[in-house]
Amino acid sequence: MLGLLYALAFCIWTIPALQDEVSPHIIKTRSIDLNNAFSLATENRIDNKIVPTGYVLKLEPNFTSGEYEGRVHINVTWNSSSDDIVLHCSPDVEITLADLLIECVDSPGVNTVLLKRLERDPKKSTIRILFEQEVGARNKGIMKIGFKGRMQRGSSEGFFISTYNTDTELDRIVAATQFRPTNARKMFPCFDEPEYKVPFEVSVVRQADMIALGNMPVERTEELKSGDVRVYFKRTPPMSTYTLGLLVGHLSLVNSIRYNDSSLNKLEIRVWGRSDYRDVLETVADRVQDIMGVVKTYQWPPLPLRKIDIVALPNYQGVKPADNWGLIVFKESDLGAGRYMQLTQELLHQWLGGMVTPAWWSEAHLNKALVAFLAVEAAYKINDGSEMEGKWPMTVLYSLYYEYSKRYPHSRITGMKQETLSTKIELLLRMFNYTLGEETFKKGLRIFFRQRAYSTFEGNHVWEALNKSAAMVEENQNINVQKIANSWIEKDRLPLVTVKRNYEEYTATVSQKLYLRERPHDVPGAERMLWWIPLVVVSGDCMSFNSTTPVAWMSTQSIEITNLPSKEDFIIVNPEEIAPYPVNYDEDNWNLISEFLKTENRTLIPELTRAKVLHDAWNLAFAGELSFATAFNMTLFLQYEETDVVWDPVFTMINHLDRHIWDIRDKFDAYIISLLSPLYEKLSENAEELDQRKKNMLSLFKTFLCQAGYKPCITEVQEQYSKWMLANNPDEGNPVSDMYFCPVFQWGTQEEWEFGLQRVINFPPTRKQSERTYLLKTLSGCLRDKSKITRLLNITLIEENGNFTEMDLFMINNMFSHSPQAYTTLFHFIEDNWDVIKEKYYNRTNLWSHLISTATTYFTTKSGLELVTGLYKAHQGEFGPAEHIIEKSIRNIKEESRWTSHNVPIMEKWLDSYLERNAITGITTETK
Repeated sequence: MLGLLYALAFCIWTIPALQDEVSPHIIKTRSIDLNNAFSLATENRIDNKIVPTGYVLKLEPNFTSGEYEGRVHINVTWNSSSDDIVLHCSPDVEITLADLLIECVDSPGVNTVLLKRLERDPKKSTIRILFEQEVGARNKGIMKIGFKGRMQRGSSEGFFISTYNTDTELDRIVAATQFRPTNARKMFPCFDEPEYKVPFEVSVVRQADMIALGNMPVERTEELKSGDVRVYFKRTPPMSTYTLGLLVGHLSLVNSIRYNDSSLNKLEIRVWGRSDYRDVLETVADRVQDIMGVVKTYQWPPLPLRKIDIVALPNYQGVKPADNWGLIVFKESDLGAGRYMQLTQELLHQWLGGMVTPAWWSEAHLNKALVAFLAVEAAYKINDGSEMEGKWPMTVLYSLYYEYSKRYPHSRITGMKQETLSTKIELLLRMFNYTLGEETFKKGLRIFFRQRAYSTFEGNHVWEALNKSAAMVEENQNINVQKIANSWIEKDRLPLVTVKRNYEEYTATVSQKLYLRERPHDVPGAERMLWWIPLVVVSGDCMSFNSTTPVAWMSTQSIEITNLPSKEDFIIVNPEEIAPYPVNYDEDNWNLISEFLKTENRTLIPELTRAKVLHDAWNLAFAGELSFATAFNMTLFLQYEETDVVWDPVFTMINHLDRHIWDIRDKFDAYIISLLSPLYEKLSENAEELDQRKKNMLSLFKTFLCQAGYKPCITEVQEQYSKWMLANNPDEGNPVSDMYFCPVFQWGTQEEWEFGLQRVINFPPTRKQSERTYLLKTLSGCLRDKSKITRLLNITLIEENGNFTEMDLFMINNMFSHSPQAYTTLFHFIEDNWDVIKEKYYNRTNLWSHLISTATTYFTTKSGLELVTGLYKAHQGEFGPAEHIIEKSIRNIKEESRWTSHNVPIMEKWLDSYLERNAITGITTETK
């Protein structure tokens, strides 16, 4: 660092930002990665004794060396007296010059303040500049800093540079920025928190044959003696450092469109990419036109921009687009894929994130949720949600149900909490859109924009705006949106609503409680948890699914609803998953729904609602809230169902029940085959003519039929697999699809499985190791035969074949956990070879613990409990680091065995009746 930093005085230099100061605005970043947001939310913020009011940034990149130099002049204002300034600056950025000019309020004129020293804190990526004298409150100044650094290669963060080749093998260069969430400090010293929203004046030097793009249009250019060109961009509106964007390089304009918003604001939208990729990008402008047409209907304030540049960047490695204000940088594959969702999200971020910005990292989830919801709504309006295959919100709701119904949500991945919270808020916004009405919801967002445009917001600002809009509608005047939203947001849980009808009185008692699937149900304080729940009711005598006004908002443990239909007609509460909660009914109402779904009028119930009642029934049975006989009855209408959305819960159900029904597996497989095979055979007849959704559906059917041992499937996969077995040099490569491995290893012969084993053992090092990994996973994970499992255990654990690494052993054990036959065989293998295995693996602590865990954790029956308890008693004190694992296993198996003892007999009785009623006989492991 230069000695100039110490007590160096500069001549007075007035810059435009000092003469035309804009007050700072507090802000927060928008589409940051929520895992980063979780850690950033607790980051120590720099004090606000001195705040920025504007930047002038000059940058000179050297595209040959990959280095750059620059100067930044930061207009600052003193909120309180101070003799130092703290800025963000990465340790990789070298400070070459630093100076401070102040304009004193009490004594007019610009004065130079001498610098005392500069201190760096690499851990916080900050610099502290100390002055020889204290500067008083209300003074204004210019902090002038010179800096230099190196552009990033191999990553797309901060200021990075990459190259690409044209079709004519010509090397081309592109340098760009990605400052989300806190990467601006990696390029230049700044106040790099989402809390300061100020204007920027930016200029950059480019080569003559390059383009230069920034947040704003080019104001002027200046030719330099070197032949390069300095490009000056127009002054930006107030914005955060993370939305600052630059791109310099060899790219071409693909096309552009003129967009006039509802306020007649003219905006040029330009699409850029490499010339060789022009054809792929031709449709981007049309998609933007479609999206902006939907955005126009929201009647938001016009963007304070004159252009938006959308760039397909070769070799861009960011997980998400660089969504700078007015400059959005995509991966080529993302932008060229022809999809709407991601493009819609990034365009919406120009308003929600650029114009209106969250106030701090802790609220990143709200901004993401709002954009995600609006993007889905726009996609459905444009192309009927074809990208989501019609399955939204189920695509996010089901995983939310499973996570929040655990005893300990997010217990493994803390960062997941932010993602699930964002998803929950997205669904709450959808709920308000339904219950308040779409126009009321849109009006609420317009109120929000009017209040917070060009500024920042916190969560309550969104809910307050929706509340004001709701109050304008008579039936919504008693609704408190803030209170309703908080009742859902403040709990990492979801409610279960139970409806018990009084058929004689045409009423029903509706109650709520905490929804739990995972046992035991002993969550502290569960009985005190209450939500504000909208009760939207549809009845069989008047199926008006377009009416989404709640008959009541329930905030107590139970209420009574009236004016229900007669006992001949069903009711459905929470149709279309208007709010994120499952619903249970009395048995008679479940039967009414089940019987109606078996009639030709079933399609009067929309497909999302058909999927909901099926999904609710299965998960409530799994949670112990409903008889499995009722849940199985709810699947009987599927013999008439051809919609993939409705079938999706069936595949989830099969996976969730898999390890619990091993003792009745053959009967369950026979039921699955009878359920899936008719539609599978029908779809297979014209497979080539199916649309993509039906093809995906056919593929799923095939997977689960093969898993159940469907004979035509097994015959087909064995015929294909034999091509590999007959190959002259089978170790050189696999001539058949990987999809055939699992069914062959599961249902095929010992010879077929042994052939796969030898391919793993003899796998050439010249081939991709990922192919070996997949083969080994299926070889060990798709097993039902004890002899195959024992053979693999002998080779890997006892013989310690050198072709299997310790990581292979971990992987094999992981795969065994999915198969009751596999982990049961492993248990007996350890029991029978205790002394040998203990001697070999006891001191390999992680592997020993992993073996004991896999062998003892997954039993679900009383007989399994007896096995594990017997092993524990026989070798108590010998498990060492795995002692607590087997003790925990015993506690968990006690819970699981109670569940199994109660539910499996009910399932077996139903399956026996079903198979007999449908004359399905002789479906066994040997004959399938």
